[in-house]
Amino acid sequence: MTKFSDLNLNPKVLKAIDEAGYETPTPIQAGAIPSALEGRDVLGIAQTGTGKTASFTLPMITMLARGRARARMPRSLVLCPTRELAAQVAENFDTYAKHLKLTKALLIGGVSFKEQDLLIDRGVDVLIATPGRLLDHFERGKLLLTGVQIMVVDEADRMLDMGFIPDIERIFSLTPFTRQTLFFSATMAPEIERITNTFLSAPARVEVARQATASETIEQSVVMFKPSRRDREGSEKRSVLRAIIDGEGDKCTNAIIFCNRKTDVDICAKSLKKYGYNASPIHGDLDQSQRTKTLDGFRDGTVRLLIASDVAARGLDVPAVSHVINFDVPGHPEDYVHRIGRTGRAGREGKAITICSSRDEKALDAVESLIQKQITRMENPVKKATPDPRPAATDSKSEPRQPASRSADKKPASTRRGKPAAKPADLPERQERPQSQSQSQSQSQNQSRGRSRRDDNKAVVGMGDHLPSFIALSFEERRAG
Repeated sequence: MTKFSDLNLNPKVLKAIDEAGYETPTPIQAGAIPSALEGRDVLGIAQTGTGKTASFTLPMITMLARGRARARMPRSLVLCPTRELAAQVAENFDTYAKHLKLTKALLIGGVSFKEQDLLIDRGVDVLIATPGRLLDHFERGKLLLTGVQIMVVDEADRMLDMGFIPDIERIFSLTPFTRQTLFFSATMAPEIERITNTFLSAPARVEVARQATASETIEQSVVMFKPSRRDREGSEKRSVLRAIIDGEGDKCTNAIIFCNRKTDVDICAKSLKKYGYNASPIHGDLDQSQRTKTLDGFRDGTVRLLIASDVAARGLDVPAVSHVINFDVPGHPEDYVHRIGRTGRAGREGKAITICSSRDEKALDAVESLIQKQITRMENPVKKATPDPRPAATDSKSEPRQPASRSADKKPASTRRGKPAAKPADLPERQERPQSQSQSQSQSQNQSRGRSRRDDNKAVVGMGDHLPSFIALSFEERRAG
């Protein structure tokens, strides 16, 4: 079995690896590190959670151990799709390079430009950045990429999903043609393959798993959910989520709950907090300091449930995540693999549960087609939705019903006193109930519109003495006048 000591790494790097508690490299590390140390381009394809970060961090640190950084000209560049993944790479760099005098800078959004400019001006050996913030610094004239010797593109398929491919192509054009490129991705979409054919030179292809496969240590299941009514789908789905968490009991030490939309992330987090669960949201619209605080809380155990959008599907290196729950089936089947890859890492066992409504069945079929496996159906923990107590035909805005004690044909007061009631024909006119103004207006309108209701026995009253004189004139008289 291959050991890290067999990979020709720098002794100080091996010391840091030993102090971190690692002894045996993963398959992607054993395949990529020797080729990278030889100076070759590397194309690494492996599922998430297989140690891809160390497979390019370790050889990069070894090769950069000799040399000195120059101001505004980084010696190496690592591109990451999200802030969280970039921060994880920076942590790995600190862990493995702690016995070497190498400098780094982290260029991500949500942080002051001034602080980042100061780091670049001093000169850095390793520049870790998201594409947008990197180009912002370049366009402001604060950064030169002509000194880049090693360029790393991490999670390239996620770059494609987030629309960063044009930025990646531009950054490639700004770096020297003689650079060494280490390119890593979990899947190989046609667009990704086009980029590798364009910018990589005879790369060593290291593929340690079938494309888009989930780890065998993850137990997968799906709950088929059908709401009682469309307007109750959200609340009933959240009830299913709570029942799943309660059903797992103590086995669910912590969990990442993924939603497709940022609004659902916030709603789901607020709902869980309302019912007493220790939950916090994380998505791209939150301030970077808040996102960092939430992730730190999840790592140290002060936050049990992390409600996340796909911004956290990659780059979260929390070794002991017991559960991943998909509140929504992801729209892209590849995202399912990346989501559930947050659990069952480094050989540990994990559990992934997906809630699938009737509208998500096609997306679930696409997921099962991608992973070439039927996901186990799990019984809905909420047996049956609570029926609506209100009658279906009753409208809350309709007229209130009369109480049963009152009859529609009330008896006259004289009958209640023991006196015989007068017949309607015998009632004097003054005892008739006066009409309301609206009723009288409606009656007059009906009389004016319907000729059949007019009393033909009454003479039609004309203008009488008030007839204008010109109307009485004949046509000839009016024409002559």
